[in-house]
Amino acid sequence: MVVRSVVRRNEYRDSVVLMRISKQLEELEGVQKASAIMATENNKQLLKDAGLLTDEIARAAPNDLAVAVDATSAELAENAIAAIEGMLAEKPAAERGELVYKTLAAATATAADSNLVLISVPGPFAAREAMRALRDGKHVFIFSDGVPVEDEVKLKRFGEERGLLVMGPDCGTAIINGVGLGFSNVVRRGPIGIVGAAGTGIQQVSSLVDEVGVSHAIGTGSNDPKEAIGAITMRAGLKLLAGDPDTKVIVVVSKPPAPKVAREVLKVIKRINKPAVVNFIGGSPAEVKRVGLVPADTLEDAAVKAMALARGEKPKSILFSQKPAEIKKIVRSESKRLKPKQEYIRGLYSGGTFCYEAMLILRKLVGGVYSNTPLDPKLKLADVHRSQKHTCVDLGTGVYTVGRPHPMIDFRFRQERLLREAADPETAVILFDIVLGYGAHPDPAGEIAPTIQEAKKIAERDGRYLPVVASVCGTQGDPQGLTVQEKKLRDVGVVVMPSNAQAVRMAALIATRGKAWGKLK
Repeated sequence: MVVRSVVRRNEYRDSVVLMRISKQLEELEGVQKASAIMATENNKQLLKDAGLLTDEIARAAPNDLAVAVDATSAELAENAIAAIEGMLAEKPAAERGELVYKTLAAATATAADSNLVLISVPGPFAAREAMRALRDGKHVFIFSDGVPVEDEVKLKRFGEERGLLVMGPDCGTAIINGVGLGFSNVVRRGPIGIVGAAGTGIQQVSSLVDEVGVSHAIGTGSNDPKEAIGAITMRAGLKLLAGDPDTKVIVVVSKPPAPKVAREVLKVIKRINKPAVVNFIGGSPAEVKRVGLVPADTLEDAAVKAMALARGEKPKSILFSQKPAEIKKIVRSESKRLKPKQEYIRGLYSGGTFCYEAMLILRKLVGGVYSNTPLDPKLKLADVHRSQKHTCVDLGTGVYTVGRPHPMIDFRFRQERLLREAADPETAVILFDIVLGYGAHPDPAGEIAPTIQEAKKIAERDGRYLPVVASVCGTQGDPQGLTVQEKKLRDVGVVVMPSNAQAVRMAALIATRGKAWGKLK
């Protein structure tokens, strides 16, 4: 093992470029591992865990670009470092013949009849570009995070005054007139309209209702339901769906808004003369019922009830798609080989909403869950890179993604974490999500399958069996193909469930050797 590195001072590259360079380096002769990152403290810790942290990178500043390689010889390591200059000079977009504009003004001048601008630039610059678009009379979709709340309020109030929709900041998903924005799935057009403050929440609901179809899915950004924002975009989105003749049923998905905001949102929904399902994830359904709307406990529950309403049927909930006898058979098969010390569930999530939903379900079935984004501050991980007892981590938060690609795109950090969890003799079940669609990895199951095989071998060498449970969020129409991706996981021994909620329940049943069955309802 020979580790070499290079640091380029004050040089920013986006996460997709860094991922491309990392992969290109790993394809070079003799290179075993490689990583190109922005030198934040968290990324340095990740390099340390991977055995790639050098003194040079340890001294680097957060705005510095750092690259490290681990090769079989000093010569091959030096060759890899020498190749970095050429990799950084590559211009993939130009090579593909895509039009590249240096400014927003240049882009909008070319497409003068456009009415929506998607913004994905570093957070400090996003508000400025969004305001330029709004002043030009265009709706905005702000993928960027790291935008101050006061700027978000200013943008949304400006847009509200002019009848313009401000989706975001930190808006991961939307489907407008059948066109997906950000991370989104290929979903049939249909009568169900969605407004959501949760990107993967929108993806789960839209994918599950694919057989009926979606009119529009309007993302708001994660901060929108907070009191400081007042659900400006959520309320605007609901009004747009109210006036849309193609929308027959409305679904609202969000973590519980501030109480005052929740009441205002429910009033807006109630005034709409269309059936509506409300999933304030983890919130009380009583207030939703009180105003005559349909509450949902999970994302899947919201999808199932919305489809029923669209078909003119009575909404009802499900725990599992399979019969109880079939579920119990899987639980017995997976849990009978566990050792007594294997007690804990380790959830490795790329979707923040999935992680949040998982912790809510697990809290009822197995007790408190540690996390980097815990439900209870007392259960915050002391070290976000180390699990404690039952743990679910949201790998898409800033602590993991600054200077690195999102885990829906780049699986390397999740793969490393998965192997560490497999080596822990207390791990009973590894639980994770796979997200398909636009923006996601072109073959996520194929990427992670070899790691799952290695994880199971690690446990086997230690005399243990390692159950792995997953759900795949996507549709048959997605470029990756839902059935193809599920099969790749099943082929390496993964228990694949049709939704995140069902996967979490299955993991709890396996970890508790079936004892959690009586708590399911």
